[in-house]
Parts: sequence; structure tokens; C-alpha cells
Amino acid sequence: MKRPLVLLSILALTTALAAQVDRVLRFDTAANVQGNLRNGPINYTGKDGNPIKASVNNVNITAPSAVLTAPAGSTLAGAEGKRTAVFSGGGGDVNVVRGRLTARGGQLAYSEATGQGVLTSGPSAVFVPETKDDGDPVNIKATQMSLDVDTNMSTSTGSVELVSGSQTGRGDKLIFDEDKSVGVLTGNPSLTRAASAKQKELIITGTEARVVSKNKLLYVKGKVKLVQGTSTTTGDAVYYDDKNNVAYVVGNAVSSDSKTGTKVTALKNGYLEQRTDLGRVRALSKPFNIPTDRFLLTGEKSSQ
Repeated sequence: MKRPLVLLSILALTTALAAQVDRVLRFDTAANVQGNLRNGPINYTGKDGNPIKASVNNVNITAPSAVLTAPAGSTLAGAEGKRTAVFSGGGGDVNVVRGRLTARGGQLAYSEATGQGVLTSGPSAVFVPETKDDGDPVNIKATQMSLDVDTNMSTSTGSVELVSGSQTGRGDKLIFDEDKSVGVLTGNPSLTRAASAKQKELIITGTEARVVSKNKLLYVKGKVKLVQGTSTTTGDAVYYDDKNNVAYVVGNAVSSDSKTGTKVTALKNGYLEQRTDLGRVRALSKPFNIPTDRFLLTGEKSSQ
């Protein structure tokens, strides 16, 4: 009767070890190596002006130099899975590539124990869509950018800016899911849709903003405000379809125009539909359910 439990325990241990192995950093042998090869630290520098190369899981790193360190009292070989490395270079010479994401900065600190690589000194990243029909590239800037090698996600903090086509998002923190092209902005987030020949600039604010860059969809919740020209619309949440130039505002939705003095209030159990290209707002009596599942990160469960 205990055999299945033993097998499950072995399977769990094997899985944990496999995850740990995937975090181990490996350096290209074409580099200058100095230091204590047994206990570390080891200093890696490029040969003939070329950068050093390293990889971990599906992440490739290039930089002018790096220092690999083992925990005190451990050898470098025996400490695999617990070592740390700091990649550095002038300006933005540290480059990190994972699939369609390319990030760069002045320094990258990586921990095998956590699987986290923290990029600092002016970090930025570009996420390229799989096809031309999948929208515009996503450009991210922040004070600090952390990449998780266990998942295809990055977390950016400090004066975050996300730009994709005519959309610009700002906030204190951004989690970006490369598998689903979903970004979650928090910390006083704002989303701006630049003005065009068809419509005036649109600014949306709330307590949390989610973006699906592939489909140019926005979902903002928490004391939502939409400002476009002289029109201001408020509510509990908004779903904005950029391709179709329409916003759906739900929960105590009210829209007013300071120029014309007009005011539109959502009907009971209804919502406001705002056409951002036509400058028109109307109240509809039927309910509108925002497709929140489209904005979930990988592994995240719906709160509804």
C-alpha cells in the first residue's frame, strides 16, 4: 500500500531536481578565465574584444565580463544550483535573449537558487510579436527588470513604461507574460492611446490595468476614469477594444462633457458604450460582462 506513496515521493524529488538543473548557468568556453577554479570566484572576460556568452534554461546572455561565485565553504562544482553570477559592461552592453524577448542593461545579477536574473542600470526590453498580424512590438523601460527562468515572465519595477504602437502604459510595476502577450500594470497605472486623424488622445486611469498586446485590448479596474478631449467618463471598470475604437464602462458609469454640459448615466444593470473615434457615449440597458479571462497571466485563476 505504501508503494504508490514512495513512487510519488521519488517523482516529486526528481521533478524538483530537474527544475534545479534547469537553473544552472553554463559559460561558453571561448572566454578568458581567471580566479580560483575550485572555490571561486571566477572572472570571465571576452577574448579579442568579443563578449562572453552564457546560457541558463532557454535564456542566452552576452556581456563584456562576469563573475561567478559559490556560497562560502563550497566548491563551484559542488554548489551547482546555489551559485550567483554578476554580468556587467558599460552602458547597456549586457544582453539577455529569450525567445521573442530581448532585454538589455548595464548589469545582470543571476541566482541559481531562485532562478531570477535582475537587470539594472537602465534596463529595457523589446518583445516581438510572432507574426505581423499579432500587433506591434512591445517596448518596456524601467528602473529594474527581473526575469524568471522557470517561467516566460518578467517583472519590471520603478517608473515603468510600456509602449506598443499607439498605446503607452505607465505604472510602478509591470508583470509581462511572454506566452500570452499579457501585461499587468499596478501602482498608479495609466494607459494612453495617442491621438490620430480619427480620434483625440484617450487617457485611462485606475488601480490596475491589463493589456493584451496581441489584440490591442485593455482592461482597467478600480475607480476608472477615461478622459478624451472635454469628455470624462468614470466607473468601476472598463474594457477597451482599440481596433474597434470602443470602450465599455461598467459599474456606476457616468460620462459628462464640460464643453456641451451633457451628462450620460448608465441605466440600472446597464453600461456605457463610448465610441472613441466618434466622440459618442450612449447608455445601454443590458448587462456587459468584461471577458476578464483573456487578461489572466499563465497559472493565474479568475477571481470571478
